[in-house]
Amino acid sequence: MTSVITRHALFRCFVRTRRLISEHWTPKPLCSDRSYATEEVKSPKIYTKTGDKGFSSTFTGERRPKEDHIFEALGNTDELSSAIGLAREFCLDKGHTFTDQLDKIQCILQDVGSNIATPRSSAREIHKKRTKFSPQPITDLETWIDHFTEELPPLTNFILPSGGKSSAALHLARTVCRRAERSVAPIVRSGEADPDVAKFLNRLSDYLFTVARYAAMKEAKEEKIYRRSE
Repeated sequence: MTSVITRHALFRCFVRTRRLISEHWTPKPLCSDRSYATEEVKSPKIYTKTGDKGFSSTFTGERRPKEDHIFEALGNTDELSSAIGLAREFCLDKGHTFTDQLDKIQCILQDVGSNIATPRSSAREIHKKRTKFSPQPITDLETWIDHFTEELPPLTNFILPSGGKSSAALHLARTVCRRAERSVAPIVRSGEADPDVAKFLNRLSDYLFTVARYAAMKEAKEEKIYRRSE
């Protein structure tokens, strides 16, 4: 009996709904000015609340505490990219021609982060394939270093971070790069990340040192020389 009543109630609801639709709905042309994308597609929220308890996820889905060495290395590479971005802005203001290299390096650092965030111990083959780090960026850095070195005067003294805003900012990025390299080294030694990631960071610090000197030279800014305190 209950099922019969339910069916009758559903039927009445269906008929009443159709009547309301037919009375109030007006067909719209297919090519109307209305933007459906802005109404149907919502931007994801920047916050997820998944890290509120002090844990975060690797690319493989593994949950680890935020102080884990993986996230420490990721934070350092993220900070490195930010430092390079700041230096790039100073370099753009001065019209330096190597800013496109800094752009490329920032993109490569995203690949570095992807590789670090994919621990080999928990990664499937599809994860490893998607985050494999190519050695080509290392070769590019070495080529750029050699090019700038040919134009620079020989290095005969210890150089202090100086030589104008562009140069000093690049030196700052270099020191952050060294920290990123130190945090990645144990991850690579444990087999959790590609060795080329550590090699790239090692060359990158050399590149940043070289291009910092090059920026100072092009801007005709004096580099401070280390002098032993008396």
